[in-house]
Amino acid sequence: MRRLPLLLLCLSLLLSPAAARPGAATERPNFVIILADDLGYGDLSTYGGWIEVPHLDRLAAEGLRFTDFHSNGAVCSPTRAALVTGRYQQRAGIPGVVYADPRRPEHEDGLQPVEVTFAELLSEHGYATAIFGKWHLGYLPRYNPVRHGFQLFRGYVSGNVDYFSHVDQAGTHDWWRNEKNVLEEGYSTHLITRHALEFIERHAGEPFCLYVAHEAPHYPYQTPDDDPRGFRRPGEPSVRQELNEAEIRRRYRVMVEEMDASTGRILALLRRLGLERRTLVFFFSDNGATPRGSNRPLRGHKGTVWEGGHRVPAIAWWPGKIRPGQVTDQLAAGFDLMPTMLELAGVAAPKERPLDGVSLVPLLLHGRAIDRGPLFWSTGRALAMRDGPWKLVVGERDAKQPALFHLGEDLGETNNLAARYPERAREMTETARRWLEEMEATATPQPSDKKRPAGR
Repeated sequence: MRRLPLLLLCLSLLLSPAAARPGAATERPNFVIILADDLGYGDLSTYGGWIEVPHLDRLAAEGLRFTDFHSNGAVCSPTRAALVTGRYQQRAGIPGVVYADPRRPEHEDGLQPVEVTFAELLSEHGYATAIFGKWHLGYLPRYNPVRHGFQLFRGYVSGNVDYFSHVDQAGTHDWWRNEKNVLEEGYSTHLITRHALEFIERHAGEPFCLYVAHEAPHYPYQTPDDDPRGFRRPGEPSVRQELNEAEIRRRYRVMVEEMDASTGRILALLRRLGLERRTLVFFFSDNGATPRGSNRPLRGHKGTVWEGGHRVPAIAWWPGKIRPGQVTDQLAAGFDLMPTMLELAGVAAPKERPLDGVSLVPLLLHGRAIDRGPLFWSTGRALAMRDGPWKLVVGERDAKQPALFHLGEDLGETNNLAARYPERAREMTETARRWLEEMEATATPQPSDKKRPAGR
């Protein structure tokens, strides 16, 4: 009987919420999200592309490579809004780019305080959180990443900056340490990497969530060895580079190689610190490549709802948890990462802002397919929908309306089947229309809404 109190104590510890929760303190994994900017599906050697990336190749060989992963947007800001909120970007009121030009009404828009990010939830549950690199979810101080749960921010709030002088397209110096605009010399890819490594070193003894938002290979096309006389200075207008196609292609390749080297350094540090079996690393691109890169064998490019605008390279890596060398055709998207991280960390999803993404944990840890509903994309007047292998496209200028494709047989979207399957085309068009109406009805208001005519 004297052992009974000890037995009851052991049972109470085993049955306590902290012990039963999948994300209990001793089990909570680290998260590293690495986001490329304008990287195409056909750019990387990992996908049979033209740029050799040994570190990303190794990431895929040791992890899980996606062949049907998508950015939620076909341009920068929308994808990032979906990523950090786990919801369609249209709900956050960011269906398009937030512009640097203060003369445009959208310059005042951004991720509003009512939105809930993965950084907020994870930081509330003991995670160290940081973003290094590109934010592009609002220029005004109230939109700064540190106002959205990121405890540390080093980088820029614009869509792109000069890689050396860190001046944006409006001629404004744009490099921040939290909420302070600071001068920091260095090539942006190198600075982003350095800060990422320092953060991992500093927080190796506690759970952390690191968002590495690269600028590469977004223009301007600059390599670390470029002539400093080509730098853009504060107050100068946007500089158009006078480069021939061969030189742009060379620089583009070097910029991707630098990003690959950055990934290699991050992985090496995780291994050196013994963190690799406690860390999920996820790499993808914010949209497809511009015509400067390659989206082969896909149709279209950045800014379109063709596959080339949003089907992107994506790799998940977690030694000891994700079986190495896997390739999956699971349909997935950037907004799936937030529910995935929350489940692994044992953190409840926000009830007041229900997530649109789904957790990828069954796929990552157990290799099980995820039965999800349809996915949608919209940009400008164009709208697309995926329902299993079927894809609908409406509103693209170079397509008959509607355009229906079976991607399992026609990945290049060349054979419009709408006339052969008119009922499916009609039903998908109606479903997409209702989705768009729902997004518009539930969108978080933005300051620019007051400056636009009704029925934007």
